[in-house]
Amino acid sequence: MTTIIDHEAEQVRRANATERQPVVFVHGLWLLPSSWDRWAMVFEEAGYTALTPGWPDDPETVNEAKMKPEAFAHKTIGQVVDHFDEIIQGLERKPALIGHSFGGLLAQILAGRGRAAATVAIDPAPFRGVLPLPLSSLKSAWPVIGNPANRNRAIPLTFDQFRFAFANAVSEEEAKQLYATFAVPASGVPLFQAAAANLNPWTEAKVDTENPARGPLLIISGEMDNTVPWAIADASFKLQQRNKAVTEIVKIPNRGHALTIDSGWREVANTALAFVKRFV
Repeated sequence: MTTIIDHEAEQVRRANATERQPVVFVHGLWLLPSSWDRWAMVFEEAGYTALTPGWPDDPETVNEAKMKPEAFAHKTIGQVVDHFDEIIQGLERKPALIGHSFGGLLAQILAGRGRAAATVAIDPAPFRGVLPLPLSSLKSAWPVIGNPANRNRAIPLTFDQFRFAFANAVSEEEAKQLYATFAVPASGVPLFQAAAANLNPWTEAKVDTENPARGPLLIISGEMDNTVPWAIADASFKLQQRNKAVTEIVKIPNRGHALTIDSGWREVANTALAFVKRFV
């Protein structure tokens, strides 16, 4: 049974009709597809067709998401990857993939399936084989993984939790604006899956780093990211270097986990766009 909703199907039809190179944006936990709206405009202006699908059952707006948090519960990494995979298979051209946080992990899983013409993973969540676990990363995830019952829940972040996990590199005023504009509840399951990935050989948080059809990959790391610090991004990069395709990593100075949505988002978008332009 398909999980694709009408406006996602329309994005696929539009991409095929334009015959432009498609770029699929993949959001992570605590955000919605609308977090990519400005990025989509940049890529459209550069001649690409942007698709911004949601995770299955994503509410359309932040206000709706806050009123119906249960919509996010129970979503696993495997379910979300398969949802995006179905969307991609409807495209007539292999897309570039751009993902942030858990979206960066999902994008790498999809690339490992041979679904990407090029991939940009921004502050990507770790996968099986990534061993570093910095204290700041543990603290960022603790509002969820600190209570085993949260696995089956949708968990919102308080402002203070969001400030630490996402908005530590911006002003207090901007952090409050980002929290009000973008923050929504998130499924607890993916965080538990990622936390146990190195203990579970059958984990869904697993990336085929050696598939020759993976395509070029860029990992972008925010220098001040508490949620996915450099140690995690660099460990992911070193595992991905097993692939024969181009594999690169860039550190963006003075940026936290909110680097895709904060006031400096354009710098990150331009970095991703330049990489995609080189290959597609």
